[in-house]
Amino acid sequence: MQGALSSANKPGGTKGDDRRKLSYPMVLLIIAGALLFLSTLRVITGVDNLTSFGQYSAALGWAVPIGLAGLGGLWAERAGVINIGLEGMMMLGTFAAGWIGWQYGPWAAVGAGIIGGALGGLLHAIATVTFGVDHIVSGVAINILALGVVQFLAKIWFGSPGSPASEAGGNDKQSPPIDDMPTFTVPVLADWLADIQKQEWFLISDTAGILRAGVDNVSWVTLLAVVLFVGTFFMLWRSPFGLRLRSCGENPLAAESLGVNVYKYKYAAVVVSGALAGLGGAFLAVYVHHYQENQTGGRGYIGLATMIFGNWRPGGVGVGAGLFGFMEASQLRGGGPTIHALLLVGAVLLAGYAVWKLRSGARMTATVALAAALLIAIWYAASDTVPMELVEASPYVTTLLVLSLAAQRLRAPKAIGKAYRRGQGT
Repeated sequence: MQGALSSANKPGGTKGDDRRKLSYPMVLLIIAGALLFLSTLRVITGVDNLTSFGQYSAALGWAVPIGLAGLGGLWAERAGVINIGLEGMMMLGTFAAGWIGWQYGPWAAVGAGIIGGALGGLLHAIATVTFGVDHIVSGVAINILALGVVQFLAKIWFGSPGSPASEAGGNDKQSPPIDDMPTFTVPVLADWLADIQKQEWFLISDTAGILRAGVDNVSWVTLLAVVLFVGTFFMLWRSPFGLRLRSCGENPLAAESLGVNVYKYKYAAVVVSGALAGLGGAFLAVYVHHYQENQTGGRGYIGLATMIFGNWRPGGVGVGAGLFGFMEASQLRGGGPTIHALLLVGAVLLAGYAVWKLRSGARMTATVALAAALLIAIWYAASDTVPMELVEASPYVTTLLVLSLAAQRLRAPKAIGKAYRRGQGT
């Protein structure tokens, strides 16, 4: 049966995906080149944040909720269900975490956030899988419904005069404070990397500063997120369960003919999707020690963008989340100089993209990319910083640019968004 499902999935392009996979030596070479580039850029621009521990520690923290939302989208869409409702499921997760967390602590907040998001996923599954509602319509409805529900419940539970939550510091816009989430540090390694970073050696100290962010004062939820990314890869690409789930997103009729309960797998995928988005929302609440109104700030949509940028693969989602987390950390840390330095990065990448397109014969695209690279380079040379408005919009601008450049290599599951009814192929 497993072999038959593999054959059923081949027309969707999994064989082509394997041909496009990078080898481990090539991945290591790319990482080494990126580190060398960042170190060189730091020396040229004098912006230490490009490789500092503080920048990457903050970037890791902000990447986690985006990455979990993207991972949630991956689960749903690999099973053929579009999940635009990730933002709403994150809202439910943040509210549930705030409600439970101030009373029972951060770990209870995490569990409540997972349940809140899973309930949102279950609602989306009922609408799309059972009743055949358009996936986009259902997702948008969940986002609107979740916003209204959390605002209404916040006024009742947190903002009601004389209530325990109100007396503990809550109001209709936020929950009472949540205790700190425990963190872990690898003592000897963290201290050693900190000492190397202080030496200010080219490349070596820069690498130490970046690596230290992964071993010094890291939230346990961040470690849980890493485990979930690795577990998702093995669950969906190295197990019979994952093969059956992905077949529901590629060719559900073929999967049905081989005995797969497509409804069950779609339900499981969408509920897990909501639970992961809810966990991302809970991380936000625990990270800032409160549930706050509009706390998700569009991160569910950015998570959806990371899933698309990552070509519906966990590794790609992780890379995209890291990129957007870096941009968000730069924005929140007042990163005008950092964003200004990244203009030079953008110019170099666009120039490289232009060369690549020129070699493949796309002269018009290459000309436009080269002209954009030249304009950005002139902008960088003629200024010392960038307007704060652009700094604040940088995560969203990055989302648009990355999706525009990545659009040509994407391959979504073949049956994504399509209505399925048992027996319709017979």
